Amino acid sequence: MPHIVVADPIHPDGIERLASAPGVTLDHPATANGASLVDRLKDADGLIVRGTPVDEALLARAERLRVVCRHGVGYDLVDVPALTRRGIALMITPEANAASVAEHALMLMLTLARKVVPVSAAVRRGEWRVRGQSGTFELGGRKVLVVGFGRIGTRVARLCSAFGMQVMVHDPYLPAGTIRGAGYEVVDRDAGLAQADIVTLHIPANESTRDTVNAAFLARMKPGAVLLNTARGTLVDEAALEAALRSGHLGAAGLDVLRVEPMVQGLSMLELDNLVVTPHVAASTAEGLRRMAWDSAGNVLDFLAGRVDRDAVVNGEVLGP
Repeated sequence: MPHIVVADPIHPDGIERLASAPGVTLDHPATANGASLVDRLKDADGLIVRGTPVDEALLARAERLRVVCRHGVGYDLVDVPALTRRGIALMITPEANAASVAEHALMLMLTLARKVVPVSAAVRRGEWRVRGQSGTFELGGRKVLVVGFGRIGTRVARLCSAFGMQVMVHDPYLPAGTIRGAGYEVVDRDAGLAQADIVTLHIPANESTRDTVNAAFLARMKPGAVLLNTARGTLVDEAALEAALRSGHLGAAGLDVLRVEPMVQGLSMLELDNLVVTPHVAASTAEGLRRMAWDSAGNVLDFLAGRVDRDAVVNGEVLGP
């Protein structure tokens, strides 16, 4: 009888889907009784994680484990080679949070374009005619560079188009025809940076993308442009970003992710009025959380039943031909 462990709290609908599955036993946070996760994994065939790191130490006694599902799409807290060496599949929930994250990116664009945070703060101080309102701008007619044209990037592009923005896309891993066929302009990254009023990041975090946004990247951006990051904090050199914001070369930035999470100490850049930071909540809408939990449960149940969605498997080599 397959045994599934849920390491972190997830939406109740996901727990219910697992609990009601025939022929399956379930261990989740409400039933853990203080036992360590390492001990709880002794008899586990499947594991669902949300914010728990998965590494060799965690896997030490998980001799039966066959599949790990990450609640979401990012898996930077998972030692994928360690799973692959043991023949354990890593799955994600590819579609579940895409709409929520895309909407969050647009929310950050609008918040920065209309200077919502400083204007709202001024009203709370008793100011009605707030100075600097002429510095706000419309999204319509502005050029946006979407870096990464995956599930989230494609949705962001569509939302930007709906606002009347001119959408440029940079994704060297996709055929140019795919992007053009969707109705968007394909650009070289540096050419796009020089033209874009807004640059939004939608690429995965790995060693090749670490510090993608560095001093050189920022210097190539159009003066006064806006940078958004709803992907992963390791994509951005925060010291270089702060310098660009303070110098005025970068007009503003909106971040949903930081290099170190959770934030353990205040960052000096948080004092800047041209920076908006949210605490990695882009995917955490009521709908997004339910879909991620539901899809995580479905992924693990299907995998253990021999029905594998290969598109949701990160290390497909463990599946064989």
